[in-house]
Amino acid sequence: MTTSLAPSETAAETAAETTAEAITEAVAETTDEAAAEPAAETAVETVLDAGEWVEPAAQDVVEAVVRDAREFGVYARTGGWTFALKVARSVRPGGQPAEGSDKVSAKAFAELAGCSPERVMRYYKAWDMAADDGLVPQFEALVPGEDVELPEADVWLAYYSSRSSATSVRGHAITAAAEAEGIKATKALEVAENPTALRAAILADPGTAEAARNALLDRMKEDPALQTEMARAIARTGDLKKAVAQEAKAADRIDFVRQIAEGGQIRTPAGQTVAAPPELRAEAERHLSLIDELDDSEEAGEWAGEAYDTVKSLVVKAVEEDPALRVQERRAKFYNSLQKATKVFEELTLDEVLEEDVVEDDMLQRLEALQEAIGACISALRKATTAS
Repeated sequence: MTTSLAPSETAAETAAETTAEAITEAVAETTDEAAAEPAAETAVETVLDAGEWVEPAAQDVVEAVVRDAREFGVYARTGGWTFALKVARSVRPGGQPAEGSDKVSAKAFAELAGCSPERVMRYYKAWDMAADDGLVPQFEALVPGEDVELPEADVWLAYYSSRSSATSVRGHAITAAAEAEGIKATKALEVAENPTALRAAILADPGTAEAARNALLDRMKEDPALQTEMARAIARTGDLKKAVAQEAKAADRIDFVRQIAEGGQIRTPAGQTVAAPPELRAEAERHLSLIDELDDSEEAGEWAGEAYDTVKSLVVKAVEEDPALRVQERRAKFYNSLQKATKVFEELTLDEVLEEDVVEDDMLQRLEALQEAIGACISALRKATTAS
């Protein structure tokens, strides 16, 4: 069966003809044509000076220009819906038999149009989604050559993507992220399809590199695998590893100061957590405010070191000036040392030493000296306990 395509008058053509007729009638109603021509020229010049366009009378323009202008007007008002309608009314839905229908397959339509079937199907799918939303008629209600009312042009991009990647799971994720950022999905998809261009922009432009860094940090918050990959990459790069260690040290020092300034507590050298004296907290707040006022481009390491050293010395001073706290601190310090010594001694593997016959006189001398030190320590503690 051969299908002949008859030209049909579109809504835009009718609108353009009506506009041309209105202009012709307005000119005809002018009583004095000689006076009207200069006035019309003046009006045109005034409008042109304002940057606006005055449509010429249709009869003064060749038919090819009029046709192009009318088709352009249709597209300006409806955008891609104009071409989507041509696909939707001429291409039969998938699975529909060819018998009894003037519509053709997407492949046949593409051959007639001189483009790829994939391009045709992108318009087809855009119309299909819009039909599901009730924005346009379903395919079955459309007849080849018949016009219907089309949505506004600005709605088109919500349903159509010029990139086939947009239909994949990855494409949908990129589209959703682009919408969340308030940008066109086509821009994000274009970048995603050309990682080499993205790399070049990052390498050449500090602003792009900063945006990429922020995006990676945001993604790593919810992507453990990426966290591991980044940590591994940094650990294997000497300079980066050293820089991370320095930044981590500065961050720990800032946290130490922040805990005192905002939490009102200090951690003593022996590991105790007690309330911070008012003057110590005020000093911590002063240093913290200086650090928080730094720009992102300024290094915080030196400021963090100065704040940490100052506040730490004040912590030691506060402990020494409080008799009760000083006693608690020394008790805690001694107990911590005793625990460490006990743990080390318990980890000695005597069985392996005896089995392998690796005992030397120096080992015995060290143990005997340790025994004497422990004995003297016990005697001193007993005397102190009896005296108290």
